[in-house]
Amino acid sequence: MSFLENLFGGKGRAESVVLVDIGTSSVAGAYARYTGNELPVVLYTRRLPVEARGGEPVEKAMLRALKILGDTLIREGAPALARATGSGSADSILVSIDAPWQKTSVRTEHFEQKEPFTFTRDLVTEALENSGTKAPGKLIVDESIIGTILNGYETNDPYGKKVRRAAVVVLTSLIDERVARSIAEILRSAYHTHDIFPIAGGSLRFQAIQKAFPHERDALILDATGQIVSIALIRKGLFVAVVEAPPADTKKEWMRGIGDELAGLAKHYPLPRTIFLLAREEDAVSLRKALDTPDFAKLWLSDDPPKIVSVLASHVAPLVRQATAATPDLLLLMALYWKHRSSDVF
Repeated sequence: MSFLENLFGGKGRAESVVLVDIGTSSVAGAYARYTGNELPVVLYTRRLPVEARGGEPVEKAMLRALKILGDTLIREGAPALARATGSGSADSILVSIDAPWQKTSVRTEHFEQKEPFTFTRDLVTEALENSGTKAPGKLIVDESIIGTILNGYETNDPYGKKVRRAAVVVLTSLIDERVARSIAEILRSAYHTHDIFPIAGGSLRFQAIQKAFPHERDALILDATGQIVSIALIRKGLFVAVVEAPPADTKKEWMRGIGDELAGLAKHYPLPRTIFLLAREEDAVSLRKALDTPDFAKLWLSDDPPKIVSVLASHVAPLVRQATAATPDLLLLMALYWKHRSSDVF
C-alpha cells in the first residue's frame, strides 16, 4: 500500500488522473489521486503562459504551450505521482477547454404519457440521442444531466419510478472539432492513452461550483476566467439558462456586455441575489470592484445590492487535499468535478 493510501485511507478503488486546463492566456496541468470515497488529493500542479509569436494565431501558441506542458507533466509530475503512489502512470486525462474553442448550452427534455410509465436510464439515453445539440464543426463531448424532475418534484434518485411526467435538465459541452483533435493528438503522444475526457470549461466550472456551494439554490455563476464571459442562472438548484457576453477591450465594454445579458435574463426570470464570480486570482479583485457599482446593482430593481462572492481556490480547499507546496489554483475545481463526473470518452 502506498504512502497516500496509508495516510488518507486505502478502502475502495484507486485511480490517478491528469487534469489539463486549456485557455487563451495559459495552460495548466495537475496530477490527482482518487481513493474510494476519500477526498481527491492533488499531488503536482503547473501553469504555463500561452505566448503568441509575431502575430501567430492564439490556437497555434496554445498548442505549442500544451506540448511543453505535457513534457513537463511527464518529466516532473509523473515522478511526484510515483513517489506518492508507487506508480507514475495515469489512468485517465480530464481536459477542460475554454472559449473561443468551447460552448456550453442548457436545455430541458420533457417526458409525458397519459398512463403511468417507468422512468428509466434507457429512456433518457434514447431521448438525448434523438435530440442532441448539433453545430457544424463542433463536437459534442459531454452531455451532463444536472437535474431531474418527476411529477413536478426534483429528485436525485429518479430511475425505476412510475411517473406520468418527467423532465431532465441537460448541460451540453461543444468543442471546436479541429482544435479538439489537435489537443487529443498531443495528449495521446505524451500518455499513450485513449481515456481522455474533454469538457467545456464553463460546463465543468458550473457543475463544480454547485458541489462547492450545495446550499446556494438560487444564484448566478459569472465565469470570467477567459475572453468570453459565461453567465449561468440557477433557480431552485437547477440550471435554467446559460448566456455569454462578447469579448471586450475595456472594463466599460465588459460591464456593458454583462449588463445586457443580465437584462435579457431578467425579462424571463427574477435575478438571484447571490453572484459567484469565477476569475483568475490575479484578476478577481479588479473584476469584483468593477461589478460592485450602483449602476450594476440597478439591474435588481432594489436598494439592496446583490452579494458578490469571488470564488477562490481556498473555497475548494476543504473538498480537495493539496499535497504540494504550489499556490492553490482553480485546477482544484477540476479535481472536485472529476469526483462527481459523468462523461464520455473522446
